Amino acid sequence: MSNIYDVLVERGYVDQVTYEDELRELFEKESVTFYIGFDATADSLTLGHFIQIMVMMHLQRAGHRPIALLGGGTTMIGDPSGRTDMRRMMTKEEIDRNAQRFKEQFERFLDFENGKAILANNADWLLDLNFLEFMREIGVHFSVNRMLTMDCYKNRLEKGLTFFEFSYLLMQSYDYLQLYRKYNCKLQIGGSDQWSNILGGYELIRKLEQDKVYAMTLKLLTTAAGTKMGKTAKGAIWLDANKTSPYELYQYLRNTDDRDVEKFLALLTFLPMEEVKRLGSLEGAEINKAKEVLAYEVTKLIHGEEEATKAQKAAKALFMGGKEEGSIPYTEMDKSEFEEGIRILDLLTKVGLTKSNSEGRRLIEQKGIAIDDVKVSDIGKIITLDDFKDGKLMIRKGKKVYHQIRLKNN
Repeated sequence: MSNIYDVLVERGYVDQVTYEDELRELFEKESVTFYIGFDATADSLTLGHFIQIMVMMHLQRAGHRPIALLGGGTTMIGDPSGRTDMRRMMTKEEIDRNAQRFKEQFERFLDFENGKAILANNADWLLDLNFLEFMREIGVHFSVNRMLTMDCYKNRLEKGLTFFEFSYLLMQSYDYLQLYRKYNCKLQIGGSDQWSNILGGYELIRKLEQDKVYAMTLKLLTTAAGTKMGKTAKGAIWLDANKTSPYELYQYLRNTDDRDVEKFLALLTFLPMEEVKRLGSLEGAEINKAKEVLAYEVTKLIHGEEEATKAQKAAKALFMGGKEEGSIPYTEMDKSEFEEGIRILDLLTKVGLTKSNSEGRRLIEQKGIAIDDVKVSDIGKIITLDDFKDGKLMIRKGKKVYHQIRLKNN
């Protein structure tokens, strides 16, 4: 299978695409410049973004040129897609800081040498736009009637939709036009919830430039249970090691549902599909080997071989009952917080093992919380300095999630 489009389809990335046969042929004939946009709403990319980064890596390895577009301008508005409320307005300083962090992360995955990939920022053309000129050139090509039928706007009409957000589609469409004019960009790729926005730019270029360009959306990374992959009680799984440690990433993937193993191996690793299918077909206890391969391969791609190996060793040591700390996540806390004691329910929430006291209460009632391998049975338990050994305390949630509390050396 030589055509990269067929590779993307086989691995399960592609959701919707315009003129599929033409795009497949274009991939055969020339090096295609394509882009994916990333609004800088946080200071790190997430595991949810990683599926898009994988597609960029696949295409670059096949000789095509990716543009990672940082949303320094569009983030100031916020994409209304999938929202029931207005996003928090961020300051320019916050957005710039986040965009810089994204840039550093992209450089770990894409080869930017000699123009093989491009890092662009739509702040370069959006922040200084002349409103009247923009409306005359761009606004006239968008029908309000049609925009109001789009889910991203229709779902917001009852609660209220500001003109500020309503203009997001025009801004994203203008991005595609700018990248087409500047870099001959012929393809925009995004998540399946972006289809309406992507078609806006696709149609704008066809109207203004009378040239053929293409649009593609990717399937959202969801689990067999129907939830977005990359979410935990602690929040998102981040690509920044300081926000989600390599060990936490490894353990998250190691705990993948049996039904998702083959799917995630195809989407999140470069293993040949033959091997992906072999691993995915394992049953019973054997499927755990496939989960270990998944966890190791993804952690290696994101954090490097050394960190992946350390995380794997730490996970195996804990599974065997060892006390090696390795890459186990931990929280440093002041001794003063434990002098009068802290409730176990509050501590679980504080370190991110639970979202609420009710979740902690349920886990304790189900014998799902242990401190230094002793199960907690009292939901009113108070943790004091007496519970620490050598300034450390290990909490286990379920069978495989560990978190250590370390007392600060004041």
